[in-house]
Amino acid sequence: MNAGYINDLLKYVPSNLRGMLEKLPDNIKTHVEEIRLRIGRPFMIGGCGKEYFLGRNGLESVSSQMYIVTEEDIKSAVQLISNFSLYSVEDEIRNGYITVNGGHRIGLSGRVVIDNNKVRTIKDISFLNYRIAKQIIGAANKIAGYIIRSPDTVYNTLIISPPQCGKTTLLRDLIRQLSNGLKEYNFQGKKIGLIDERNEIAACSFGRPRNDVGIRTDVMDSCPKAEGIIMMIRSMSPEIIATDEIGRREDAEAILDAINAGVKVITTIHGNDLEDFLRKNSLEKLSKDLFERIIILSRKKGVGTIDKIYDKEANLIFSIDDKINNLQNKQISS
Repeated sequence: MNAGYINDLLKYVPSNLRGMLEKLPDNIKTHVEEIRLRIGRPFMIGGCGKEYFLGRNGLESVSSQMYIVTEEDIKSAVQLISNFSLYSVEDEIRNGYITVNGGHRIGLSGRVVIDNNKVRTIKDISFLNYRIAKQIIGAANKIAGYIIRSPDTVYNTLIISPPQCGKTTLLRDLIRQLSNGLKEYNFQGKKIGLIDERNEIAACSFGRPRNDVGIRTDVMDSCPKAEGIIMMIRSMSPEIIATDEIGRREDAEAILDAINAGVKVITTIHGNDLEDFLRKNSLEKLSKDLFERIIILSRKKGVGTIDKIYDKEANLIFSIDDKINNLQNKQISS
């Protein structure tokens, strides 16, 4: 990784705060995962399980020298994030975030306006969280051998992960590898249909991916997952459908339709373990045996730790705790 990822976000940060970020040493910039703005609270960054306070001279440990975020800072930041047009990002604000170029997602919190029991918008925005998206080539190396079923196909795969454990980074690189092909497994690249609802996997700009998602990947960005899955199957004849963070009943129905149509599915969901997935009523149509590989992520050994891997019968085939590894990572079953 390099410091370029945080530099990508600087144009969305008010100039006075931008100067503080620019003073950070490169070894800190490299590991920044979040930039936090809260009205009346210290200006903070976080990464690798650590938090840092910022001031006029960069990093600060003395409370009296920490910069306190103002209402004007937040207003200026929102203008920059929305390109001075809140109307143009109204739908995203309704969902609590705005995705900017590079796939970086900026979360917003404040006073929610409800209309007919649905969120209409967020007013009086007082809290911002810049979440930095980082493409890490090779992030999926450790799991590729578990996902590939034979030189011609892959397993239907579900990645379960708490927030900030690297699931999107892992999924992005897995898509790239399966799209390009993997010589070490004699695996020919497959046509992949990527439904990138929040535009943070491929990070498309004017329809063109800024991140490397492979040479055989077609992207449907800024499209709801359920609708996008059906559209992709009808229009682009994918061999694999990939998407991030399923959660709605409609998502489950579309994934089931894809599997029934003979298309392999690789997707992710928020959760801590297999039980979390099984408890989600909105996904009740997706029984665990539909997924032939279930991968659990954690931060036990840093972001992107492969914690456990299960097969479709929920048999544990890899555990970081017990060092169970009955399936050789580079052995492909025929």
